[in-house]
Amino acid sequence: MNIAHTIFGVFGNATALFLFLAPSITFKRIIKNKSTEQFSGIPYPMTLLNCLLSAWYGLPFVSKDNTLVSTINGTGAVIETIYVLIFLFYAPKKEKVKIFGIFSCVLAVFGTVALVSLFALHGNGRKLFCGLAATVFSIIMYASPLSIMRLVIKTKSVEFMPFFLSLFVFLCGTSWFVYGLIGRDPFVAIPNGFGCALGTLQLILYFIYCGNKGEKKSGDAEKDEKTVEMKDEEKKQTVVNGKQDQQV
Repeated sequence: MNIAHTIFGVFGNATALFLFLAPSITFKRIIKNKSTEQFSGIPYPMTLLNCLLSAWYGLPFVSKDNTLVSTINGTGAVIETIYVLIFLFYAPKKEKVKIFGIFSCVLAVFGTVALVSLFALHGNGRKLFCGLAATVFSIIMYASPLSIMRLVIKTKSVEFMPFFLSLFVFLCGTSWFVYGLIGRDPFVAIPNGFGCALGTLQLILYFIYCGNKGEKKSGDAEKDEKTVEMKDEEKKQTVVNGKQDQQV
């Protein structure tokens, strides 16, 4: 049982690391274009909060045998902080204010949870409080891409829902869900079971609409090409009419 628990924990660390690094493709595009375009910045501070609370929950003085939870979420917290800072740098003013407000709330919530659990609670009370906090915000983190899923359905395009991000949401949620079941830890199993289900929905949406990616741009190109052709025809007709007038 302990071996299986460790194996799924290690696999969870690996998939979670890929999940944290998956948005690097998106941020490479943001840095290159110097614009956040229609990408949502909400998932990154929400993921940061999940990482902070989960890393805190996995510490030995809060819950036992969850060191693997702390190591990967501590790493994730650093990575997500970098993402948030980059997004703030390139986001338009209105979006920047919104994301900075969420980022500030994230730090305030984590600070409150950490201080209350450290100085006001002990033993099972501390584990219960931190576990509930981590569970609630883990579910919120997994739910944050719902706005992008709605955009995919509305536009029938997956341009702003990267495939690898959806894939690793599914893999990460599944591995930690099994880890939580084996370790009989509902605070790990419940939110990651939700993440597994949401990741499945994202992949289904991707395979439904992946063929429409860039279709609009292709249509615009064809439209522009037809416009040019029409203008050329008009010019030719003008020249012909001019020659006929000269002959008359």
